[in-house]
Amino acid sequence: MILTKVQYDEIAQCLVSVPPTRQSLRKLKQRFPSQSQATLLSIFSQEYQKHIKRTHAKHHTSEAIESYYQRYLNGVGRNGAAPVLLELANEVDYAPSLMARIILERFLQEHEETPPSKSVINSMLRDPSQIPDGVLANQVYQCIVNDCCYGPLVDCIKHAIGHEHEVLLRDMLLEKNLSFLDEDQLRAKGYDKTPDFILQVPVAVEGHIIHWIESKASFGDECSHHAYLHDQFWSYWNRIRSRLSVFGDKVGPFEGKY
Repeated sequence: MILTKVQYDEIAQCLVSVPPTRQSLRKLKQRFPSQSQATLLSIFSQEYQKHIKRTHAKHHTSEAIESYYQRYLNGVGRNGAAPVLLELANEVDYAPSLMARIILERFLQEHEETPPSKSVINSMLRDPSQIPDGVLANQVYQCIVNDCCYGPLVDCIKHAIGHEHEVLLRDMLLEKNLSFLDEDQLRAKGYDKTPDFILQVPVAVEGHIIHWIESKASFGDECSHHAYLHDQFWSYWNRIRSRLSVFGDKVGPFEGKY
């Protein structure tokens, strides 16, 4: 189903005043019943990530970190079983997983002889049972499982969905009897940055000649389109154009598909 710019703006505007919780997502689905859950979740996540990027710096000042840490200590001191970190993250409008990272890093700085490395912190966030404090481990776990936009759980889900869509796309290409090379085959041929599939025999779609296909298992808003063009698609086009120019073919600037 195609989403118009007007429909997208209406959904995005609705998201301005709602917290990033699963309850908010359910309310969003009730308000926009014609849109799929996957579309709404993708827009929801993208808009919230924009908000986090705009406000990230203020949560990482030394004053803010110390304030959050003392509030965490006071909270668990009163009731270690209460969702102190999760409620703190919601109160200051910051992603729970990112709040958990701040508090975990501050805790380790206080209790370890050497500053914690990024890899150690990432490992503890993926598996909170590694955290050398049971109360904090439980607090971090609560943040991870209740964050629908950030964190290792969300990363795993996104990776799985991305892989699923690549498999579905491969099946569609095979069903249409189209000859193609996938990323692994292209890397074996020396390509260092490749689309998901390059068609060995280009096809025409709506008046355009398609040479490659990039699968993106997320909603493509205007911001993400510009980012993908800058980070990936122009390099694909330049490489495909260079390869085909040897054979005297002409390739237009947007003759890929994503």
